[in-house]
Amino acid sequence: MGFEPPQRLTRTLGETYGDAAAAAWLETLPALAGQVLDRASLDAERVMAPGGRSSLVVLVRRSDGSPAALKIAPPFARPDRERDALAHWNGWGAVQLLDEAGEGGLVLERLHPEVSLRSLPEAKALLEAAGTVRKLWVEPPAGHGFETVTERTARQAEAMGSHLDDAATGELTAAALAARQELVSGASESLLLHGNFRQGKVLAGDRAPWLAVGPEPLVGDRAYDLARLVRDRVEDLVAASSGASAARRRVNKLADSLDLDRERLRGWTLFRAVESGTRAVAAGRRQDAELLLEFASWL
Repeated sequence: MGFEPPQRLTRTLGETYGDAAAAAWLETLPALAGQVLDRASLDAERVMAPGGRSSLVVLVRRSDGSPAALKIAPPFARPDRERDALAHWNGWGAVQLLDEAGEGGLVLERLHPEVSLRSLPEAKALLEAAGTVRKLWVEPPAGHGFETVTERTARQAEAMGSHLDDAATGELTAAALAARQELVSGASESLLLHGNFRQGKVLAGDRAPWLAVGPEPLVGDRAYDLARLVRDRVEDLVAASSGASAARRRVNKLADSLDLDRERLRGWTLFRAVESGTRAVAAGRRQDAELLLEFASWL
């Protein structure tokens, strides 16, 4: 079968890691996928589309006939960190790591990729999301190699600096950078975080009702991990006449349900929304940028 990368994978890798690096890896991907499948004795059923944003996901069968999912990510997306996080969680709140397949390949427990928390009504989805992410917040393993929140956001803040002089984004960017500086300067936590947690990253399973997938793990403040969840279904919030007040209520409700400081969650939500918005501006995704920056302006 063919292993052509889905369009979303091609677009996101180029935007996140640079067109040259993405193109070089994507060119090798069809052959690489075949090699990984052979090495791990896996039979491919189909490529998931739209699939992952930083990896090719293939539904497979193992040599004993059991179902699994093969995830292949480029080295610059650091699949080794995902492997280490999944191994540490060992299936607690997250998909189970079954095996390594080399070349950035991970063999994972087969979930139900067509059923995420986004299929639930909003209130129920947020409740289940909170219960899932709570399980992931554990002490990291000794001698871990995970990034910290401070390190990751420092890189992002540097890229955001070019938007400070822009008439449309300058004021929000300055507010987001100031919020980040205050957050990283104060007392913080050092827990293992998912790093990219949202409703679409929680899938239905057989072993447990809901399990997290696709971590971009790092160590730090729980409020950072929850900030992306706050803006889930942002298009619905922006379309509603009460969107601004609903967004602020969501911050407070999620913070209270997980015993987090409301202002820390608000600050990280602002930073992450503006960071995503300015990145969308740079990539020419105007509609996404407008939604994200309007949401950020409410905070």
